[in-house]
Amino acid sequence: MSELKIRFKRQLREFCLDVDESLPASGISVLFGASGCGKTTILRALAGLERLPNSYCQLADHCWQDESRRLFVPTHRRAIGYVFQEASLFDHLDVRGNLEFGWRQVDRTQRQSRFDDICQLLGIEDKLKRRPYSLSGGERQRVAIARALLTSPELLLMDEPLSALDLARKREFLPYLERLHRELKIPIVYVSHAPEEVIRLADHLVLMEQGSVRLSGPLQQTLLNVQSAHLFADGASSVINAVVTGHHDGLTELSNGKVILYLSKRDLSVGTPIRCRIFASDVSISLTQAQDSSILNRLPAKVVSIDSAANADERLVRLRLHHDEGPELLAQLSGYSCRHLKLAPNLHVWAQLKAVAIL
Repeated sequence: MSELKIRFKRQLREFCLDVDESLPASGISVLFGASGCGKTTILRALAGLERLPNSYCQLADHCWQDESRRLFVPTHRRAIGYVFQEASLFDHLDVRGNLEFGWRQVDRTQRQSRFDDICQLLGIEDKLKRRPYSLSGGERQRVAIARALLTSPELLLMDEPLSALDLARKREFLPYLERLHRELKIPIVYVSHAPEEVIRLADHLVLMEQGSVRLSGPLQQTLLNVQSAHLFADGASSVINAVVTGHHDGLTELSNGKVILYLSKRDLSVGTPIRCRIFASDVSISLTQAQDSSILNRLPAKVVSIDSAANADERLVRLRLHHDEGPELLAQLSGYSCRHLKLAPNLHVWAQLKAVAIL
């Protein structure tokens, strides 16, 4: 399997960047962490905008930097598309002119995408005659992404492209990024410090702190690692992939194999894949199945492990839904509850979560 191999080192006053990672050359790899942890520096080094000493960078068969051999490929010779926090469009050109600027840089025989297909994918086909100043922030960013894609990159870099948008515009924009994820085969390295973007987009998650990688791996697996909890300001959580199977009584029904979940009704068609985030603090555990309860999701589970949480007298309980057949889930309980229920690995229990708690 192709990989993106990076080894970047930089010492700047009291800040030290020291990263040695292999990322999958497919899907979306998200670099997540607080501002100043080194995410943007990594992106700039990938693009060749900064030449870091003692560093190495290779995508599949293309080595872009190897300081041990004094090899450094400049930015204009790397097949990379870069989307910045600000769209940085050319104000003197209309949308079509901005797009054609990137499109014309690529030889006809080397173009990987059709102009019209990219415009349709990002929903800008009706905006080609407009000038950048007349577009909303989200529309400008969609044009910037389209321009980057039309250069036929082998790697797309995105540096917090939603940071300048308000919450409503972000939620309007995210489905376009999800479409890129589903329909294009270009690997993406995406920088963010927003948990919502991580959960919606990441295939591979790199959790960074003070210039170093604390955890790295597939999204679901990484979130289940109890060490990830303190790196998310909003708390520990799990992700379950599911498919919409129906709507009734103000609820939306989801399926993940034998696991059936109910959540507050969403405007989604049957068959739509959905990624659900469930906070560990919203999951409770019972030794028996409740018969009369307002909690709709009551699922058989098996305790996998019990670990200490950030709070000294709290525990993170890792559960396997439907015993050995379903996805895993974290529950955050008090130490008292764990002792009272006599929770232990391999114990069969019931996991409970409210429909309104599934995001």
